[in-house]
Amino acid sequence: MNETTTSGGTRRVEVEVLIIGGGGAGLTASMLLAQQGVDALLLSALPTTSILPKAHVLNQRAMEVLDDCGVADGIYAVGTPPEQLSHTAFYAGFRGGRVLSKQECWGGGGTDPDWVAASPKLTTNLPQIRLEPLLKARAEALSPGRVCFHHEVTALQQTDDCVLVEVVDHASGEAYEVTASWALACDGGRTVNPILGIELEGLTDLARTATLYVSADFSSFAADPDVLLRWVLCPEVGRMVVMAPMGPTRWGAESEEWVIHINYDMDDDRAFDDDAVIADMRAALGIGDHPVDVHLISRWTIGGVLADRFREGRVLIAGDAAHRHPPTGGLGLTSAIADVQNACWKLAHVVRGTAGEDLLDTYEAERRPVDARNVQRSLDNAVGYIGIAEATGFIDTATTPAVRWERIERFFGDDPADRDFRRAAIEQMADQSQEFHEQDVEYGYRHRSAAVVADGSPEPAGQDFRIFTPSTRPGHPLPHAWVEDDRFQRCSTLDLVGVDRFVVIAGEDGQAWCDAAGKLAAELGIAIDAHTIGHARGDLRDPRLRWERVREFGAGGAVLVRPDRAVAYRSLAAVDDPEAELRRALHAVLARTA
Repeated sequence: MNETTTSGGTRRVEVEVLIIGGGGAGLTASMLLAQQGVDALLLSALPTTSILPKAHVLNQRAMEVLDDCGVADGIYAVGTPPEQLSHTAFYAGFRGGRVLSKQECWGGGGTDPDWVAASPKLTTNLPQIRLEPLLKARAEALSPGRVCFHHEVTALQQTDDCVLVEVVDHASGEAYEVTASWALACDGGRTVNPILGIELEGLTDLARTATLYVSADFSSFAADPDVLLRWVLCPEVGRMVVMAPMGPTRWGAESEEWVIHINYDMDDDRAFDDDAVIADMRAALGIGDHPVDVHLISRWTIGGVLADRFREGRVLIAGDAAHRHPPTGGLGLTSAIADVQNACWKLAHVVRGTAGEDLLDTYEAERRPVDARNVQRSLDNAVGYIGIAEATGFIDTATTPAVRWERIERFFGDDPADRDFRRAAIEQMADQSQEFHEQDVEYGYRHRSAAVVADGSPEPAGQDFRIFTPSTRPGHPLPHAWVEDDRFQRCSTLDLVGVDRFVVIAGEDGQAWCDAAGKLAAELGIAIDAHTIGHARGDLRDPRLRWERVREFGAGGAVLVRPDRAVAYRSLAAVDDPEAELRRALHAVLARTA
């Protein structure tokens, strides 16, 4: 980072990459770029990290990225214990409530073998108010003096070779400038999108939600210590209330803090009246004057939008600047983390000169379709609750509480005439596994772009988005398998990939691929690791034959894996000239001229 002074006496800072925004996306980008040796500076207009306990579910893929950043262990240490986020449940009422339906969520706390097979990392839960300080501390340790909060970007312009922004340091009052070769906007679309003319398109204002962040002892009312999210159908007021424990030291029914979501119609002014919202919460939960300390009430609208483009000149956008979701499914922050993982290795190579600038076009080509799907899945998840409301009849403000309570009795009654009613309601709630078991959405997305070399294999047949099928087909995520070295030290195949390096994984007879990788690393000026893996032979062994089952290539074949763990190239068998094959693939992936 260099500093100069303009002819007008203004301080000017020069960096390779400027990150605008200090939320989950921006802080992750700072950590990833620092680990790749990129000269980066983060500026956040906000004085602190988030004061809202939102975006709390962190899926397996997000935790893999955060492990790359060196913060996963710290997150697991203070997040929800796996056994207390293994289920979600629907209840009729809260105080004295009864369970309507209960199902596993997000891998059942590490008990679902499909989720265990997908990744060495478990899904976890930590509210943003506690996650972001961990990310910020790590980012500051990796980049001392380059993570600046309360520094607001007030203007931005581009030239052919740089981005120039004007900044105000609100702590000191100083105005200064920053020039960067490239910028990554993670500011939620507040500043950069309007300047660049980037539009967010989609559905907005479908419903309004008031969220209360509270401290309360609900342990005498809540059961089920393994439940993370509680969907409380409240016949007394004809609303659904969603409750999530926020810890910080106890979870489940004994959590000290909670967030409580109450939905309102868009034209219902009660949503803007704090006293009314608190009264509605108390009435809905049936807790009377039970002590509740309300820290904050926030309002937001349910909708799903996607930016019309993810790049404008030398500026890439990520996170909420590029897409916004309903919280259903927990796909917002996790998609943002995946965005910056994709963008940062590409920015690093372009800055170093080891890749052509066209590589950055593949960021939008790869991430925008995935984010579009995630936005739609979030909306579909939200709409699922309308079906639950209709199937149960408990959420119906057009009737009286007495009528709604009578419907609940039908749910639990023994009258044969109620059997079909109960079955239909339970099936509707069970189908909400679309939110809690959408493993292919969370983990199985695949890329199609110039940074992926197709191998001519057929597109996989369509399947339920709940089912993830590992594959080494180019564009797919590298499958996880446990392998071991000659000292019997175990690691995941995913651990073979570093944030700043490619990896070649060959079959047990594929040493020629590894030799070629070593020559090309020196020739192209990039880091490439290489390994042979077989059940009994190779640099690493596959004792459980898991890799054998998922690798999909022969003993003489190989895959080239990008730093974001996407398979970039695959050869199903040995070739006459592996060096030429890998050279061709790397030139294509890195947008290098021949």
